[in-house]
Amino acid sequence: MTACDACLRRTTLIAALAARLDIEWRRRSAPAAVLALPDAALLALDPTGRAERVYSGFASDEARTLAERAGLALICRCDAAYPDSLLELADAPAVLHVAGRKESLGGRPAVAIVGARRGTSYGIEVARALGRSLAAAGVPVVSGMALGIDSAAHVGALDHPAAPAPVAVLAGGADVPYPASRARLYGRLVEHGCVVSELPPGFAAFRWCFVARNRIIAGLADLTVVVEAAERSGSLTTADFAAQVGRPVLAVPGPITSRFSAGTNGLIAAGAGVVRGTGDVLDQLRGPAPDGTPPAPPPAVPIEPRLRRLLDAVERGHGSLAELISGAEESAQVLRDLTDLELRGMVRRDFGGRYVRALEDDGLGLP
Repeated sequence: MTACDACLRRTTLIAALAARLDIEWRRRSAPAAVLALPDAALLALDPTGRAERVYSGFASDEARTLAERAGLALICRCDAAYPDSLLELADAPAVLHVAGRKESLGGRPAVAIVGARRGTSYGIEVARALGRSLAAAGVPVVSGMALGIDSAAHVGALDHPAAPAPVAVLAGGADVPYPASRARLYGRLVEHGCVVSELPPGFAAFRWCFVARNRIIAGLADLTVVVEAAERSGSLTTADFAAQVGRPVLAVPGPITSRFSAGTNGLIAAGAGVVRGTGDVLDQLRGPAPDGTPPAPPPAVPIEPRLRRLLDAVERGHGSLAELISGAEESAQVLRDLTDLELRGMVRRDFGGRYVRALEDDGLGLP
């Protein structure tokens, strides 16, 4: 499994044109129009002639050696191992540089989970629960390893001991963890799944690369779920790319008072499917049951009335001890009950010590 000279040369050309592509990307209404251009048209974008010199002096053996030294496998569009789903893109990457288990690509139907880098505690919890429960259902999770929703989805997928191999797509070189703060997560993804990039080893991403990366995420997934996104969130471009190739887009609804939910609520208003739980995602991915009946909701977990009242208060946003304890005489009991709910996995302590509702492993099936 390797990459042909022509595909490697095109990858080198795109890397050499990276600074110029930052300008071209913003000029065009359809970003795919740039990366879909033939080599000759791409060369014409560079008035300095530098890209022409790099292109003319390309050495395929050197490109392969660099990838080997970085521990990356190479799969080009001419290779039978190249994922068929990516070939549906108008600008399918010429070469995939893969760190980790290259057989993770295209093996089974996958779901992309994307969202805001500055996700709320609600969004992070939903993304992690979706990742975990989809992994439990045997569905690989594809995302971008970015801060916030993307990383939470990957962490959730890796939480399941028998998780199918997750896939992360990076905007820069696949050999360099980005962001650097996610180096540990990168290591786990390489060990259990794979990390992919269309750009050569060591490449430092430009702004356009992050949007370009999103088309690969959408292309590798059979459907895309946007968990949380502001109105102008970059993650919404992943939904756009998915729609362009006729793949379903689903979104998690959020409070209408939160700007972090404006993008997802807007997708739903425009016709995206609503995610109320993992069952909605699996139904869209696999279709309804043979008899046409919807899946039964997960059974509610019975809890004592006192704990139910406390759980309801946390769900309404009354998460501080001051809000949950009305008098000194009941403080000890409330603290014991909160500990009980924590041990049952129904609440957790968020940043600042507030209690928030935790989502269940069954994928948002709340008791």
